[in-house]
Formats: sequence, structure tokens, C-alpha cells
Amino acid sequence: MYSEVIDLMQSQPWFFMTTVFLVSLAIGSFLNVVIYRIPKMMQNQWQSECRILLADELKSSENPVNIEAFNLITPSSTCPKCNSKIKPCHNIPVLSWVLLGGKCASCKAPISKRYPAIEALTAVISLVVAWQLGATSQALLFIAVTWALVALTFIDIDHMLLPDQVTLPLLWLALIASVLGITIPPSEAIIGAAVGYLSLWSVYWLFKLLTGKEGMGYGDFKLLAVFGALLGWQSLPLIILLSSVVGAVIGITLLSIQGKDKATPIPFGPYIAIAGWIALLWGEQIQSTYMSMVLG
Repeated sequence: MYSEVIDLMQSQPWFFMTTVFLVSLAIGSFLNVVIYRIPKMMQNQWQSECRILLADELKSSENPVNIEAFNLITPSSTCPKCNSKIKPCHNIPVLSWVLLGGKCASCKAPISKRYPAIEALTAVISLVVAWQLGATSQALLFIAVTWALVALTFIDIDHMLLPDQVTLPLLWLALIASVLGITIPPSEAIIGAAVGYLSLWSVYWLFKLLTGKEGMGYGDFKLLAVFGALLGWQSLPLIILLSSVVGAVIGITLLSIQGKDKATPIPFGPYIAIAGWIALLWGEQIQSTYMSMVLG
């Protein structure tokens, strides 16, 4: 069945591209939920663990804490201003925002442009992957990776956090894909994951020993391990170089525009994600061009 679907998409490229675009639009809408809720779910979990540790104090409290279910499904999406539930017809990616004029259907409060922007971004960059790789198993894998990278990027921007709930399944997906023959051999994937993790881990501890400060988070190590598992350790220098250059340029520019001190911490995960995504699609071409320039 799977091979038949791939054959159909290969014979009808327009069908494949259209399907990727529409599905990715819908996924982009879901990613808005993921980006908003996963950090809150983590916070709720931390608070729950604290309540367990402080059980005796809570028992004597006159105001017991009521814990309501909060995950990616429950409760239903609501307007943050009036708390009215968002109807399915008002939740069509991008189109609903345009038709509603960027306002809540109930209270007319403004809806952030970020929601349709993330939906459109997810669809467009997924379409780029589909165009670049065609209707292949690798394309489907990299499209799924792209969706995860969008979520990780915006969570890190908002909270300087790369949740294990996303990075670890992504790492396992990369390793399983190598076993299935979709990417590199399993031995190279395992070595790539280890080198990716340990390279930034070593930099982290060296920086901490020299300065007493933490230069990056453990989520950054895991995200680089994902790209190592997908592409092999040979691609890691390119990803680290690209992410450092992009991070330095964008980070310094944003700090200057916002008038913040250069010591202000900035998330590094988005730059690893951008550099890794570029390496997924054009890494070999970039490396071959660089080597030809170096060797003359």
C-alpha cells in the first residue's frame, strides 16, 4: 500500500506537491498548539512534582490546588481574551484568519499575525523539501523533521527551551530511519548522533569551567545529535559553522535593534535548526563548492 502511494505521487508530481502543501498547512495550525502548550505542560508537570514533595504543607493549606487536564488535546482552543471556544470553521489555516480580518469572531480582539505566519511558513518550507527531493521516503522523513524544527524553533525563541518531548522522539526517528535504509547506514547514524551530542557537550563544559557560566542548554546537544543521526558526523562541522555565523549576525542585529545588552542570552536552537535544515537539502552541494574553492 505504501509503495503504491509513493508510485502514485511520483507519477503525479502536482498531486504530491499539493498534498504536502495542504497537509503542512494543517500541521502548521497544530504546531501553534504545540508551541503554546508544551512549555505550559512542562510547567504544570514541574509544579505537580513540587506538590508531591511538599505534600504535607499542601494538606494543611486552606486553599487546595485544583489540577485540570491540560495537554495537546484538552482543553479545546479558546480565545485568550473572551475564552470563547474556537469553532472548526474558524480554525482553517491562514484562510480563517484572513476571513475574520485577524480578529476573534466573538469579541473582535486582535489575533496575532504569528499564527497564520507559522502555518504559512510550515507549508512553504515543507513544499521546498518536497520540490527538492521529490516523492520519496526521504522527502517524507525530512518533511516530518521540518515540522518538528518549526515547533522547536519557536518554543526556543519564546522560552529558551528545546523540550525532550520533541527532540528525543526526533532522535529516535532519525535512528530508525537509518535502520530502514532511508538515510545513512545505522553505524554512521549512531556515530553521528554521539559526535553531535558530545561536541557541543564538550564546548558547554569547557566554557563553564573557564567562565563559570552556561553557554547553551542540553537541548542544543540533542538537536545537533539529531542532525548527526540523519546526515552523519561529516556534516556536523558545516552545521556548527552555519549556525554560528547565522546566530552571530541575527543575534547581534536583534540585540542592537531592541537596544539590549550584548550579554543578554539568546537561544541557539533556532540557528542549529536553520543550519541543519539547510544541510539536509543542500549540505553536499555546499561542501563540494567549498572544497572546490579551497582546492582551487
